[in-house]
Amino acid sequence: MPAYGFFIEFEAKLGKEDDVAQFLTAAKSLVDAEPGTLAWFSFRLGPSSFRIFDAFETDEDREAHLQGEVRRQIELRGDELFAVPPTITPVDLLATKLPPH
Repeated sequence: MPAYGFFIEFEAKLGKEDDVAQFLTAAKSLVDAEPGTLAWFSFRLGPSSFRIFDAFETDEDREAHLQGEVRRQIELRGDELFAVPPTITPVDLLATKLPPH
């Protein structure tokens, strides 16, 4: 059962909303290459508000993801895409339901 996660909040710069949506959609292929990332969701809350939620079995897997390619891409394109730096909040999961893997 995943015990660890991240909740990440993004606010797109004015005029960059579609670019952020495309960026988050494309990021899935990077996450697919991470065996320790058990679940990963990117979603839109409003015109310029986006979020990611992901889950990991171990704290080591969570840390590996935090230092991984998605974060590098966020850092590379952050000034271009985001109104403010993303807020990354580590979370401890209390209960989950995922398909068996």
